[in-house]
Amino acid sequence: MSVQLSALDPALSAWLDANALSLDAANTLSAELLPRLAAGRVLGAGVARELGGEGGDAADGVEAIATLSERSLAAGLVLWGHRCYVELLTQSPNRSLGESLLPDLLAGRAAGATGLSNAMKSLAGLEALQVRAKRQANRLVLDGSLPWVTNLRPQGFHVAVAVANECGRGAFIASLSSDDPGVERSADLELMGLRGSNTAAITVSNTRVCAERIIHPDASTWLPAVRPAFLGLQCGLSIGLARRALRESRASLGSGRATLAEPIAALAVALGEQETRLREGLRVGVFQGDTAALFRIRIILANIVAEAVGLELQAAGGRAYLTGPGAGFGRRWREAAFIPVITPSVVQLRAALATQRQNAA
Repeated sequence: MSVQLSALDPALSAWLDANALSLDAANTLSAELLPRLAAGRVLGAGVARELGGEGGDAADGVEAIATLSERSLAAGLVLWGHRCYVELLTQSPNRSLGESLLPDLLAGRAAGATGLSNAMKSLAGLEALQVRAKRQANRLVLDGSLPWVTNLRPQGFHVAVAVANECGRGAFIASLSSDDPGVERSADLELMGLRGSNTAAITVSNTRVCAERIIHPDASTWLPAVRPAFLGLQCGLSIGLARRALRESRASLGSGRATLAEPIAALAVALGEQETRLREGLRVGVFQGDTAALFRIRIILANIVAEAVGLELQAAGGRAYLTGPGAGFGRRWREAAFIPVITPSVVQLRAALATQRQNAA
């Protein structure tokens, strides 16, 4: 099952079109977004039907995120965070945790957040894990913080965190809840856009974690296995935004701007090639053994987004700089500024590729 743009629920499409600017500029609709996505049946895209999803695979999840991101990157970002958390549960050996949480997650009654950006950077050797576990009175308790996590709905959330175990058994992946004592959510971050995405920081203080909340006991071996889904689903953000910018560019071609038709067409072909590589790589499992290929796709897509919004600006001309007719472009310009910095950032990916090349040499 692929959630194509033409098949997106009409009510959800209309709501996103009407509220995309608000979702970008304010948090007034943030509580409403996840239930809307659930009603539009996109939360289960790429999740097996026997688990309560819509069927398909991770590539279908990418398409759902891309489809939303064409209309609102804030909506696409929320689906990415939520869908990544769901993916972790579906790949976890802790089946009882998934059985307990998936019904509410897929129905949009609870939010899933993926606080693994720090873990992905740690996996690439870029920083240490920021949440640590220690033994205290025969209990395992956590302390630390995560400075940037999306889909932390104040109404209730579950978040996956990578934990450095000071007891000497290596790092593990745990699921924490907004109801857990010691888990505190900050106010929404003062972002220049994407303000409706429930993006905030988390502080964890003396929070107890039990075996039932362990998503995986060995982060170092498991994270590489789930990284293709984490990064692949993230690529849906770039794909959707680039598609929309190119469509707007084509719609603005007219007298005096026909010279843009060729670069627009060439960029659309380049985008399609990366979509195909990503989809086939996810389905065949190429990225499990070749992370560099996935890193390169993510970098290329970020460059395509930047070029696409640049072409949209050139095609629209001065009209794009007016607050009225240019409102949609202004939002996409801010959205495009987010693509290179979402973790792992383009700079971090380039550094990881450079390190891989040096090690190979």
